[in-house]
Amino acid sequence: MKTNSKLKKIKDFRLNQESLRRKAIKLGVNLIAPETIFLSKDTKFGKNVTINPYVVIGKRVKIGNNVEILSFSHIEGAKIEKKVTIGPYARIRPGTHLMQGVKIGNFVETKKSKIKSNSKINHLSYIGDTEIGKNSNIGAGTITCNYDGYKKNKTIISDNVFIGSNSSLVAPIKINKKSVIGAGSVITKDVKENSLALERSEQREIENYNRKK
Repeated sequence: MKTNSKLKKIKDFRLNQESLRRKAIKLGVNLIAPETIFLSKDTKFGKNVTINPYVVIGKRVKIGNNVEILSFSHIEGAKIEKKVTIGPYARIRPGTHLMQGVKIGNFVETKKSKIKSNSKINHLSYIGDTEIGKNSNIGAGTITCNYDGYKKNKTIISDNVFIGSNSSLVAPIKINKKSVIGAGSVITKDVKENSLALERSEQREIENYNRKK
């Protein structure tokens, strides 16, 4: 009996997904390889939306016009405005709000974050409990260190900020407008407007070094 019950659930799930896909296609959503795409009944779609293979859209997702979601991305509890590109291999978690023209690239995870117009997070980053202003660029390997072991803390990144690759931003922290964070930095204090912030240990070099065998 348990096996029959499981088979019925699987069958019902498949039929429900087929129905949701048909409805999305009727609304004009461009599903590439629809049999590989999984949707939720409460998903709201704008016009000219393209969803590539192997995408999962969970509950409470609203997608605006001219959005493309690339393969192997997972989205739930998010608001996505127009002209946004997501993925491939992106994870958009609840509380994310992506505004017009935002680019979320491969292996990027966002959670409870608002990212304003034309900002980019292209590679290998975690952005949690964060607000990012307009026209900012978040370099590869950037992490917002939002959890101190007791509570979640907020990171604020203002407009026209450049965060260098492999940076750690230890919240609570504010990076003010038009500032630059040097690659490989661990930033623990607020950064003033129009400033360059660097935090690196001095490089040492030992000449004629022989490795132990």
